[in-house]
Amino acid sequence: MDKLIEMIKHHEGVRHKPYYDTATPPKLTIGVGRNLDDNGLSDDEIDYLLANDLKRCQAEAETYPWFSDLNEPRKACIIGLLFNLGKPRWDKFVKAQARLAEGAYTECAAELLNSRWAAQVGKRAEDTAAMMISGEWMDG
Repeated sequence: MDKLIEMIKHHEGVRHKPYYDTATPPKLTIGVGRNLDDNGLSDDEIDYLLANDLKRCQAEAETYPWFSDLNEPRKACIIGLLFNLGKPRWDKFVKAQARLAEGAYTECAAELLNSRWAAQVGKRAEDTAAMMISGEWMDG
């Protein structure tokens, strides 16, 4: 199997970002010739990608000095924000992060809700704010 993988990688190349292949019509492709248009992703692949993304977001979250003081649901809020916004956009939430550092969770939630992000994501922002205030997992 190792030789087969080596051969296929040699012929297809390895691409870390999506691209359109040379087929007619072109097919959205990623990795080692993975045709996303026709094959998509399996549930296992989706879970694997999500697990890797969450691991990255967890590592990013752990760089904030106040993160270790949060309980699990509030940590989940921050990881969810990093997942949704990306670290560069989350880092623009200076007031919300200052409230977190103070342990002022209701005020942090207010900062989150008073943002363009909240207007864009609607219920997601409401759920995140509610979890931040209560410090408890939301139902469902």
